[in-house]
Amino acid sequence: MAAKHSLKSLFHRSSESEQNPLNMSDEQILEEIYSTHVHSHTKFDVDSLFILVENTLRRSTLIVDNVVQGSKSSLEQLEDKIPQANFNSPLCTLRQISSEMTCKPAGEEIAHKTTMTILVKLSNYEWDAKAVLTLAAFAMEYGEFWLLAQHQPTDPIAKSVAFLKRVPVLTRPAALQKHRQAIIELNNLVKTTLLVIELIFELEKLTTFDTKDVPALLPAIEQIPVDVYWAIITIVTIETQIDYLTTESGNKQDLSHYGQKINIILSKLRKQIMLCRQQIEEAEYHHRLRKFFQTPTEIMEVFKFLVFSKDAPQLLFDGATKTTVEITELKKKNVFLLISTLDITDEEITVLRPVYEYIKTNDQYKIVWIPIVEEWTEKLHKRFEVLKSKMPWCVVQHFGPIAGYKYIKEEWHFKKKPMVVVLNPQGKVQHANAFHLIHVYGMKAFPFTIADQERIDREIHWIGSVVGDSHPHISTWMQIREQKYILIYGGSDKEWIQQFTKYATTFANDSTLKEANIQIELFCVEKEDRNFLRRFWSGIESLFVTKANNTVDAVTQEVQRMLSYKNETGWAVLCKGSYVLLSGHGTTILKTVSEFEKWKEGVMKKGFEPSFKEHHERIVRTTHRCVHLEIPNIAGKLPETIKCPECGRTMEIFISYKCCHSDSTSIAIH
Repeated sequence: MAAKHSLKSLFHRSSESEQNPLNMSDEQILEEIYSTHVHSHTKFDVDSLFILVENTLRRSTLIVDNVVQGSKSSLEQLEDKIPQANFNSPLCTLRQISSEMTCKPAGEEIAHKTTMTILVKLSNYEWDAKAVLTLAAFAMEYGEFWLLAQHQPTDPIAKSVAFLKRVPVLTRPAALQKHRQAIIELNNLVKTTLLVIELIFELEKLTTFDTKDVPALLPAIEQIPVDVYWAIITIVTIETQIDYLTTESGNKQDLSHYGQKINIILSKLRKQIMLCRQQIEEAEYHHRLRKFFQTPTEIMEVFKFLVFSKDAPQLLFDGATKTTVEITELKKKNVFLLISTLDITDEEITVLRPVYEYIKTNDQYKIVWIPIVEEWTEKLHKRFEVLKSKMPWCVVQHFGPIAGYKYIKEEWHFKKKPMVVVLNPQGKVQHANAFHLIHVYGMKAFPFTIADQERIDREIHWIGSVVGDSHPHISTWMQIREQKYILIYGGSDKEWIQQFTKYATTFANDSTLKEANIQIELFCVEKEDRNFLRRFWSGIESLFVTKANNTVDAVTQEVQRMLSYKNETGWAVLCKGSYVLLSGHGTTILKTVSEFEKWKEGVMKKGFEPSFKEHHERIVRTTHRCVHLEIPNIAGKLPETIKCPECGRTMEIFISYKCCHSDSTSIAIH
């Protein structure tokens, strides 16, 4: 009943305004044809039916080429595919479709109406099945016509049936000569329509894959109903043209517009299927690569599969000997994969130098640089050679795409910035990105596994890792036997720095503290060179990344708090040796130091540390300040949410973009 109602409404709309499909958009066609479709589970052996249709039309079109164009292709050279032995043809459905197509006048509006009628009759079938059934109905007629043309000279029955079918009208020499071009055009359109339906059929089979893995599938699938419509209406117009040629009455059907449309669809489907197959291949490679890392496999095999595409030369450049070596050098080794773009800086390369110096005499470890380049150019080749000359370790010398780039990007969260993936001799990932661990702690964290990071994370003397090795004075002050207090401070406001230096100097030299044998050293990071300042904040950022996904403890909060001060007017950290007592924003820490007269009595009674903390916390409670945490777009997985280091609430997320008018653009999350 639904289909009948749909058909009535279709013809009601058509009677008001005749529909010319050549003037309709894909959206209009889709709206029309969707009203004919019923989502059901009507199933039959469409594969076998298509095999028979393909066999029929391939042979029929070859006969036409031989008869009309004088080709001498042998039908015996064609290999027919074999359908299922128990296949039953849907003969009644095919005859119904055939009856709808035959003996119809020419014209776009009539072809559209006929196509809609066929779609209503096939409303319970899937879209690819609708196309195959229509093509099958046509193939019965077209195949029979040219089979009779071939056999009528020698077979009396064929001759009689051929006369009934008006075959001689078209196959006599004079008629062939007269309609030669029209028959060639028609036959070529049959071939193209067969190819289109074959691709629709192929595309439908690809729908078993997840569109997350094969995103190109989604737009292709959405277009299938419209493509089916154009395939069916093209078949309808071909049938109308055959009727015109065999009856020599009525008007000729212009096939050129349909030929153009069906060729466009054919080209589009080929591109879509090619892209889908590429994405399927990538998804299958991704799946196999994931299994490689989950199942113990020799490191050399894992590395080969990760880096090199098929048939690519599998060579490494040894930066120590300046020679090309085989990847067998990695066999049974622990491997540190340095992964970066060609934007890696000298400073970032330097991070791994201590590691190289330590392992160069240890045959159990290797560092390998994998350069990530989307498209190689002569300029990038030169840049690569410069960088390669600065690295004493192994370098991948492969000027094509890295086979596992998608995996590196999605699974290891590569974001253009350098990262170090630690692999054991069985190819198992021991740390997905140890670059920040190496940057902050150096060889103290060797061999840079997750277990080493957890061991390091339990340490509370984190400030020494950031500045202890960067300045000789601080290194001396942080020695445990000295037990000196250190005020490390900085900020973006020069006036604040001057004020703080003034008050902090007075504070550090106060007689009360001298009497209590409390020594305070002052260190302003802004007074050092720009390289020191960059290394300082880079160290804080790396420290943040190493702790970002851990359980939040006092040390993690202090690191987050420090990172939130990066672009503030002022800030300070009070340490005892390499142990951080507290850190504060410029407004609160300056007030604490400048108001020393208010709390100095407590130093003698309670001690310096409790008195300093109490007064600072009192000021913090009366001062409102929003906390901004800027995180650079670095490699590695960052937590989805971060708790505020001051109040413990979940911080809001904002994304900002920054440009310093250089070759790289920064992205920060606040």
